[in-house]
Amino acid sequence: MDLLKVIHERRSIRKYRQDAVPEEIIIEILEAARRSPSWANTQVWRFIVVKDREIKNRISSEVLSGGNPARQAIIDAPVLICVAAKRGLSGFHKDQPATDKGDWFMFDAGIAMEHIVLAAWNFGLGTVHVGSFNAKKAEEILKIPDGFSITEMTPLGYFDETPGEAPRFTPRKPLKEIAYLNTFGTEYIKE
Repeated sequence: MDLLKVIHERRSIRKYRQDAVPEEIIIEILEAARRSPSWANTQVWRFIVVKDREIKNRISSEVLSGGNPARQAIIDAPVLICVAAKRGLSGFHKDQPATDKGDWFMFDAGIAMEHIVLAAWNFGLGTVHVGSFNAKKAEEILKIPDGFSITEMTPLGYFDETPGEAPRFTPRKPLKEIAYLNTFGTEYIKE
């Protein structure tokens, strides 16, 4: 599939069939994440592939709040991919932050997760970015070691809903409102 087509079509999926995802496709998706860029090639991300229903149930009930719309998706999808990242390495030079942004582990993990969701869509699989959760509890359940933080997770599986046509997508702001020329606020796109 064409990358721009994937970017334009991809959307969040919260209803999944329980059909197994072939292992070779999961590996291809993880390979896409492994190839994502990272600060000074630090590759701080780690990927936890959760297939165990009991662990997924615990994450859904103990880690996500009751109102989180991804709770059922985590249970129903055959796979849950969690991204953890090593702290204190990305964005550092000689053990000192190299920018005023501090630790870049969240940037690197976010890029890797976006590679995951785009690769998944390429294979006809749905995902949804899940970032609102009790990270400490998730780290306990997933046995994340000290020095790492869990950053995000996504259920992964075949749709049990129709993704719909482009007009049904969540609207985006027009480029005129978000793209500037040379300095913030200077029109880039003219009417």
